[in-house]
Amino acid sequence: MTPVDSPTDTAGALPPDFVVIDVETACSRVSSICQIGIVGFRDGREIFDYETLVDPCDEFHLFNTRIHGIAEHHVVGQPTFPDIHPLVQGHLTGRTTVAHSYFDKGALAAACRIHDRPAIETTWLDSVRVAQRAWPELASHRLGMLAQHLGITHKHHDALSDARAAGWVIVKAIDHTGIALDEWLAPPRKPGPAPRPAPDGPLSGERIAILGQPRDGPLACRIAALGGRIVSAVGNTTTLLVIAGRAPFAYSVRNSGAFRRAEQYRRLGGTIRTVSEQELGLADMVPGPAAA
Repeated sequence: MTPVDSPTDTAGALPPDFVVIDVETACSRVSSICQIGIVGFRDGREIFDYETLVDPCDEFHLFNTRIHGIAEHHVVGQPTFPDIHPLVQGHLTGRTTVAHSYFDKGALAAACRIHDRPAIETTWLDSVRVAQRAWPELASHRLGMLAQHLGITHKHHDALSDARAAGWVIVKAIDHTGIALDEWLAPPRKPGPAPRPAPDGPLSGERIAILGQPRDGPLACRIAALGGRIVSAVGNTTTLLVIAGRAPFAYSVRNSGAFRRAEQYRRLGGTIRTVSEQELGLADMVPGPAAA
């Protein structure tokens, strides 16, 4: 644990680009915070971390203890939420705060209310929503699944480890997509219409669904320029499912809804094929305008 008394890095230099928070709770009341972890990130690296057990001033339920391993005797003599509120407030106020789902946001708000402490004013970013946009092909965007997929060291239901893993999800999503932090804070852009197919080309007559990119993305433009018609989802008239990315048949892709639907149609006698963009020879093509 590296406690930090001010929301700057240990060298006292620039503040974090964003902080990540995770909490564990003692019982079904979300205000019953019994552990809290905070990690600060700047320029794609960790610059501080903070973790503490918390006396929730509430009862412990066996269900919760089985999940995170924290029991009543572990928090004897530990600070209460009012004790740590100033430090948490100092780290989060005026910053972008990441949490994996908004459970932690709700727990923090409830704890402030129950313990009569000021609400913490921060800008929240849900790393689940970020992961869903960055890796839409994944069958699950739970933190454990993401950590395994992205090669992040992770101990589930440990507040500091969960916070650290969620922070690395953000760092890797920025690197993977090129979408900057402030852009993630904006509402997600709805895909525009699919590009119109060229009147002829090697993909003329094909009805093509794409897994891993939006229907108006660069891969769709390359397909349309070769005469392929982009469809929004795999259906019984789809002839090709094209998988974007460098590892097109990873476990997460094979367990996606689009891949499973394509397999089902094939078993029922459909002619749909599943191929990667590399197999179509599209991976290195520069997107060009499709025919109007």
